[in-house]
Amino acid sequence: MDMMLPRRRRTLSTTVAAAATLIGKWNPDDDSGYSLFFHASDPEPDHFLRAAADLHRAMLFFASDATNSHNGHVLVQAQELLDTAMRRLQLELRLLLSAPGQDHDAARLIRVVAEAMMAAGYGKECISTFKERRRAALAATLRCLHTVVRFHKLNWDQVDDNIQSWLAAARVAFSSLFPEEKELCGSVFACNESVGDAVLAAISNDQATSLLSVAENAVARARRAPERLFRVLDVHDLLTEVLPEILSVFGDRSEVAKRACSALLKAGEAARGALTSLETAIQKEPTKATTAGGGAVHPLTRYVMNYLVFLADYEGALDRIWPQQKQQEQEQAGIGWLVQLLLRKIEGKAGSYREAALRHLFMANNTHYVATKVGGSTKLQAILQAHEYRAAARRHLDAYVLAAWGKVLKAIAAADGVEAAVVEAVATQERWVAADEEMGEALRAAATAAVVPRFRMFYRRHGAAVRLTPGDVNAMIGGLFAGLATDSSC
Repeated sequence: MDMMLPRRRRTLSTTVAAAATLIGKWNPDDDSGYSLFFHASDPEPDHFLRAAADLHRAMLFFASDATNSHNGHVLVQAQELLDTAMRRLQLELRLLLSAPGQDHDAARLIRVVAEAMMAAGYGKECISTFKERRRAALAATLRCLHTVVRFHKLNWDQVDDNIQSWLAAARVAFSSLFPEEKELCGSVFACNESVGDAVLAAISNDQATSLLSVAENAVARARRAPERLFRVLDVHDLLTEVLPEILSVFGDRSEVAKRACSALLKAGEAARGALTSLETAIQKEPTKATTAGGGAVHPLTRYVMNYLVFLADYEGALDRIWPQQKQQEQEQAGIGWLVQLLLRKIEGKAGSYREAALRHLFMANNTHYVATKVGGSTKLQAILQAHEYRAAARRHLDAYVLAAWGKVLKAIAAADGVEAAVVEAVATQERWVAADEEMGEALRAAATAAVVPRFRMFYRRHGAAVRLTPGDVNAMIGGLFAGLATDSSC
């Protein structure tokens, strides 16, 4: 046994000496700005890692042998040298981990360095550095994507301005950034999955919950206001899209997953509340509320139909919001149901007009407007049938002609008071308006077809007794509905 001591002593001393040269060259206290992995010659990184590993193994071997207690100063020297090597690797780890993204080569080097540090008993330092650097890099990336604001202190207009930025940032974060962090943690700490999961949680949980808090605050601020529904549906769509990735990255029992599921649920509740508020607002709209222009499209019709044009873009979200409803209930919760409510209310409003012709004109204009909006939206056409509303508009238009020109037709048939009846009918309708130029042309054409041929026959028999000619009547009808109630952009 005594004859072997010099050989063992030389082995430890030789190992220390061999390691000292290379480790000393890359002393972390020398602020040279060079990296072992980026600036050293090809063999040096491998030699450095092998020297550190040999040093650690030698230390373990000699420290476990009680006969070497008298050689403690060599072990102390070896420990100091190993500590220097690990501080260098910790410095290299900081450099490797500070990048916003990790390519394959960088991830491989990170894994190599981490494995070397943990194998040498420096796992705590390795994990601490890893968490610190990746948390900072992830936060910096998210700040570039989205300016962090305290949504609970913003008014709704400010929330509305910021939510689009948040939607883009959250989509990138949950679909790309967090999965990449999970992959990196899984690769670096492949030997211990629980450690990798804990490190990922320390890096990402706060960032993820901070993003989700924006969704929570936005939904809470939206309350049940119909005009805020679209932002709620944007949030609902985004959370639905990224939830599978959240469950995969963080686990279905994680706090992040619970917050995401809760936010999604609350977004659905807020959306249903907003639609219920819209339904209630339509039902509570005062029945006696005529328009400024005779028979014009009512502001309620414009508001609801423009609202539904936007809402149709969220058909998928609407289907998800009511997934468990019975078919009968769905018919009273969708876009078609809202149009039914609107037309019932408009029909009630038509009753506030005393003239039958004006009531039918009002209904013709409003149903025509509904048909135009449905026909102009691909999404609405997939839900509603524009031809049904066009047919309704035509029925009201025909009823309008009979009501507005009925006295003229009777006067022509009786050959009595024809001119007075024509003048009175035109004077009554002079300030009445059409929904748009298409509707104006249809109204004039229908009136012309009903009146002018009959007046021409009357004129042939009694022309000497009247001043108006068929051309005059045709021109008078052609001058009606020349003005529109609104511009074409509505």
